[in-house]
Amino acid sequence: MLHFTDTARERVQQFLEAQKGQGVTALRIAGTRAEPKLWLVKDEDRDEGDAVYDGGGFDVLMDPLSAQQLDGASVDFVDDVMKSGFRVYFESPTWDDPVAQKVQDVLDTMVNPGVAGHGGEVKLVGVEEGKAIIEFGGGCQGCGAADVTLKHGVDRMVKEQVPEIVAVVDTTDHAAGENPYYLPHEVDGESSPLA
Repeated sequence: MLHFTDTARERVQQFLEAQKGQGVTALRIAGTRAEPKLWLVKDEDRDEGDAVYDGGGFDVLMDPLSAQQLDGASVDFVDDVMKSGFRVYFESPTWDDPVAQKVQDVLDTMVNPGVAGHGGEVKLVGVEEGKAIIEFGGGCQGCGAADVTLKHGVDRMVKEQVPEIVAVVDTTDHAAGENPYYLPHEVDGESSPLA
């Protein structure tokens, strides 16, 4: 589910009202965590497979993959000297531990934009005794290439960027994955692409 700030909700309603005469009736949001896009649409732009959400006085349309990718996102409207427009973002936990915050920053800026293209995400559960405890989600949960992604992607990037981390531990229940990008039998180990 998406969360709209009061400012974003008011701006969407203003834009819809201003373009009502042109048949504009809803807001469409699509894309990935790394590249979300928003635009106004008419009734004929609705697709049968769209998920329809109540944005707080207006309909929000999302295709199924975008709905999965952007679940839990917040939408805000920024209007200042440097830039103006909608911003779709995910609340990152604020870690009291500066090492955990560094790991979170690596996941947010280096890891998740890459796995988002496969419908995946990597979450930081915590840091204990120099070990970053992570969990794969979305298309990475149960993916046949998750071990490769862990060893050659997440583990390498986190250790390079955060020298205090000596190991990255995956606590994911991969058997519970509902929509893995690669099924386990489709992957042949180390030569597989990253999930």
